[in-house]
Amino acid sequence: MKLYTISIPKTLPDWATVVSNKAGLIEVEINDESPGFHSIIEELSTEIQPGVIGVKAGDLCQRLSIEMVDANEEN
Repeated sequence: MKLYTISIPKTLPDWATVVSNKAGLIEVEINDESPGFHSIIEELSTEIQPGVIGVKAGDLCQRLSIEMVDANEEN
C-alpha cells in the first residue's frame, strides 16, 4: 500500500518506508503484512458505514503524524 503526503515525521515505524520525495510530494510505502501495521489497523478499526468495518485514511495518517495530500484541493 502507498500513501502520498506532503510531510512526515523524522522517524517512521519500521513498516513504513519513504520511496521518493520529489517536488514536495512524499511517497510512503506501507508493508501491510507487518504485525506492527496490523496492530495499528486493529486499534483504528471502526464502523465507517453501517455494517462496514474499516479504517479511515485520515485516522491512519493522524496516528503516523503524516499530512495527507488532499486530492480535492484546487491549485
